[in-house]
Amino acid sequence: MTMGPLIPPVHGDTSLMDMPEEWLARDISIEDIVNFRFQLVRGKHLVHVRNVEEGGRIVDNTREMAMATNPADVEAEFMKKPAGRLVLNDEVQPFGPSALLKKMDVGNLKIDWRIDRAYSDGDLLSREAVLGLYENSIPITKIQRSFSVGAFGINKNRRFVPTRWSITAVDDMIGKELRTEVKDYPLINEFRVYESWALDNRFLVLLMPYSWRYELIEAWYPNTVWNPLGKRIVMFGDHEKYKGRTTYAQIGGCYYAARFATCEFLCKERRQAAIVILREAHPGYIMPVGVWNVRENVRNAFKADGRRFNTINEAFSYVSTRLEIPMKKWIRHSAILKDILHQRRLEDFLT
Repeated sequence: MTMGPLIPPVHGDTSLMDMPEEWLARDISIEDIVNFRFQLVRGKHLVHVRNVEEGGRIVDNTREMAMATNPADVEAEFMKKPAGRLVLNDEVQPFGPSALLKKMDVGNLKIDWRIDRAYSDGDLLSREAVLGLYENSIPITKIQRSFSVGAFGINKNRRFVPTRWSITAVDDMIGKELRTEVKDYPLINEFRVYESWALDNRFLVLLMPYSWRYELIEAWYPNTVWNPLGKRIVMFGDHEKYKGRTTYAQIGGCYYAARFATCEFLCKERRQAAIVILREAHPGYIMPVGVWNVRENVRNAFKADGRRFNTINEAFSYVSTRLEIPMKKWIRHSAILKDILHQRRLEDFLT
């Protein structure tokens, strides 16, 4: 596989270029995101996935940059002039041209001591490293970046991980741990709706007073990334019930990013709920910017108080005023909502 850093051709503090947790908070437009991401040149270096400690100076420098708390001055020499079009993928942030590295020199770096401690512990499982860093308030992006360069795990098992896999792996590991905690909490006692609008995406999060179950449904309008030539809205989703799921969600990394963000909120609330997240991707979402868009939008939705309702129909009525797609169409595509509306439960016989 190939690995290597994303190098900005400018001096100064360039941390914002690779810190998506800040993008929504600063109201950065999709055009701005693509503009400064396209400036990043990807240096590529061929490695074997298991040669984590034997990759040479370029690998060592790349790992240190991934673990660092500050941007570094980098001098890179390439085999040839970097070239290529803007790389787009809905699971990773876009980046610009690339080329194989000939050599690379990196200035002074400051590595977060918590990440360095996890890296130095060759007997610590990668899962324990990830969870420990999250509990110590290390940003998710930094954990994912370090995971990708093989910084965690038992020494003999360490390996390089493709970026999109590292993103989903970290979201999944933390999300599962938080989900276990959520199941021990009492149910919420009302229906709630939270929302976030950004980059011409609309996210509505519906929490319901039932035991844990979770679903993400996405609706892609014509002229958007996953529906570029269509004439109708395309809808798809995935779900899990109380015991979770045993197969990878077809909807991809977005599923695990949204689940993590929701469990994070419920743990802070010390409550359990059934969750359905509805996402409309409108034509202004001209290109994918990465899974962070889903994670941070769901996190952003929970920053407000949300709306509270006594019945599910009241919640549905409110959602209908915030999304363009009729509620009955969402229900038709939702396994969780159909189950709640039509399946008899034990509590129905106790009232």
